[in-house]
Amino acid sequence: MLIRLLSRRLRAYGGLVSVVVVLQLAQAVANLYLPSLNADIIDDGVAQGDTGLIMRLGGLMLAITVVQIGASIGAVYAGARVAMSIGRDLRAGVFDHVQTFSARELGRFGAPSLITRTTNDVMQVQTVVYMTLTIMIAAPVMLVGGVIMALRESVELSWLLVVIVPMLGALLGFAVVRLRPLFQSMQKRIDAINRVLREQIGGVRVIRAFVRDDHEKVRFAGANADLMDVGLRVGRFMSFMFPTVFLIMNLSSAAVLWFGAYEIQDGLGVGSLTAFLSYLMQILISVMMAVMMFMLVPRAEVSAGRISEVLDARTSVVPPQVPVTELARRGHLELRGVGFAYPGATDPVLRDVSFVAAPGETTAIIGSTGSGKTTLLGTVPRLYDATEGAVLVDGVDVRDLALDTLWGTIGLVPQKPYLFSGTVASNVRYGKEDATDEEVWHALEVAQAADFVREMGGLDAEITQGGTNVSGGQRQRLAIARALVRRPEIYLFDDSFSALDFATDAALRAALAPETKDATVVVVAQRVSTIRHADRIVVLDDGAVVGIGTHDELMSDNETYREIVLSQVTEEEAA
Repeated sequence: MLIRLLSRRLRAYGGLVSVVVVLQLAQAVANLYLPSLNADIIDDGVAQGDTGLIMRLGGLMLAITVVQIGASIGAVYAGARVAMSIGRDLRAGVFDHVQTFSARELGRFGAPSLITRTTNDVMQVQTVVYMTLTIMIAAPVMLVGGVIMALRESVELSWLLVVIVPMLGALLGFAVVRLRPLFQSMQKRIDAINRVLREQIGGVRVIRAFVRDDHEKVRFAGANADLMDVGLRVGRFMSFMFPTVFLIMNLSSAAVLWFGAYEIQDGLGVGSLTAFLSYLMQILISVMMAVMMFMLVPRAEVSAGRISEVLDARTSVVPPQVPVTELARRGHLELRGVGFAYPGATDPVLRDVSFVAAPGETTAIIGSTGSGKTTLLGTVPRLYDATEGAVLVDGVDVRDLALDTLWGTIGLVPQKPYLFSGTVASNVRYGKEDATDEEVWHALEVAQAADFVREMGGLDAEITQGGTNVSGGQRQRLAIARALVRRPEIYLFDDSFSALDFATDAALRAALAPETKDATVVVVAQRVSTIRHADRIVVLDDGAVVGIGTHDELMSDNETYREIVLSQVTEEEAA
């Protein structure tokens, strides 16, 4: 999975990768040549008292060392650029792909997991790319070259290589088998911590209101302890691996010196023995680097699988192959036999919903909690795609419309309005980037938000992430202003007046009427006073339409609507 994920992205940096390979090879060749020169200095220079040879070979060693240092610096720089670029591309790829997800895919992965995959998982892959380019390319060359050069110095001692190298290889394989499931578990534990932390930060008011601080501390401590437990298991394994590798290296050095002493008696030069020991160390260091790399690879492999899972996920909201990019711009909305069911669900959320919302009219949708009102509204801008029937805008199925064209026609105020960190102006201009200050203020006036915005300091007043520095009602009014400044053909208000007091609700609806007189307005509401004057009221019950009409008509002949109304007002008030 890791190779598949990286192969497509490394092609874009083929030139830099080639530079890294060349520099790493130059560095490896220089490393391999230096012990041989050192052996010649000892055996032919020091032993023979040839000062001139010592100076010449010493100067050559110095020049090769300078080349080695330059190649190492260049390889690390180029490798770092490639690794950081791959990390940037992966983060951008995951982010861009997630933007195409419908609410169904977002719910399937969950925000904590998507955050972890975009940050921590990408970091694991990026680290492996960096280590591979700066260390691992040279390791095989050093390993093979070290064996060849060691045999060149002493064939008699080569049997030590036959014992030591397979021993380290077996240790490497054991590490890979043991570490992969541990790292997989670690990434899931990071997801869990991320989820608990997000819930506690987002729900801090609820936690304090119900005095659940101790309970949440226990929850976080549990998730934290789970991650620590896996981390300790990884740490214990690492603490076993590295001393074992160093033990093998030190025993190998002692064995070379022990058996090398007998070979010196048989004519092996001291320089050759020194060179053989250096080559053995290079071989063992190469294997140790491979061990280090293969300790990182299992975690990166798990992370690559998690990233690929997101990148390979296909959104249920598929853009049309031949999109319609032009509409009559009337805002005529029609639902024909719309049904929706989640994958694997036994019962559908929506069943055979049909109604028409015409320009210049207000269509209200009401029903008990869980009747499918929000899901129904979500099928219009394709937050979900209807699994049955069709949603048509100006006579065109929304699944045949270019997404930009569809979204440009709609102004949506969701049930839970979200404000972004920035200013009042930047949040309102989210609906229309080039809106003038006059347009922004007009939208705020209509949304009954101008007064509190002036008290906050005007359009440049700060808004924190999620709009936590304003009340729920103020968030709703700013979200309404954001939709108004866009001046779309279709307005979708998903229970967008629930946090407003009755006076503000009435003033807002009165101000909205002239602004939306030529547009199609669809309002989902729980409060009867918000929708009683709508031109058309659609009553939902258990995902099906059980009545369509005006307030008076439904009060006289629709028992479901009548029950909803009388649960909020008296018979006299309803009349």
